[in-house]
Amino acid sequence: MIRLHHLNQSRSLRTLWLLEELGQPYELISHQRDTKTHLAPDSLKAIHPLGKSPVIEMGGELYAESGAIIEMLIERFAPERLRPATDSAEYGHYLQWIHFAESSLMLPLLLELFTTKAGVGDNEFLAGYISAEKHKVLSYLNDEVKDKAFIIGNKLSGADFMLAFDLIMLAHRGALKDYMHIKQYALQLASIDSYQRAMRLEANYDDSIKR
Repeated sequence: MIRLHHLNQSRSLRTLWLLEELGQPYELISHQRDTKTHLAPDSLKAIHPLGKSPVIEMGGELYAESGAIIEMLIERFAPERLRPATDSAEYGHYLQWIHFAESSLMLPLLLELFTTKAGVGDNEFLAGYISAEKHKVLSYLNDEVKDKAFIIGNKLSGADFMLAFDLIMLAHRGALKDYMHIKQYALQLASIDSYQRAMRLEANYDDSIKR
């Protein structure tokens, strides 16, 4: 059985959603962020040296990094259903979007979050860079998802699981109002049963919501 070490409000949402979609038996072990620092607890460091989530245990091995976990689980349990054929042109685009979620798109989002929390959001250089980079990548994504229910081949794939967490961050910050194609794409993903089940589980296991 797969064991998921899940941290509330983290990239682990990607893995949680995928496991719900796959229908594979799994055990969820909940870890809670520190309410003051918002950092992961020591319990995760006891599982993996980086102390980050998601981490899964499978077949006696420990695996980290959400992108790697998404690709590995799909390859093992649903290669024909949740990714394009490896000899197709779509496969290259599929890999591009999986990595886009954690590189081009994630960078300005994290910079914005960290500079705001650190109280340096009014730094002229940083503010200008973040604003320009964020608009560039969101405009690009907005054009790419126009009239699409899914990012690749009009069917659910690992790329959608990867992008979903980024879109949750954007929605929470009210950052989608100028990118209506992204908003429509996000709403479509949110309507999927497995996504809704994952979000209910996230809410149930998030102690900060219960307070």
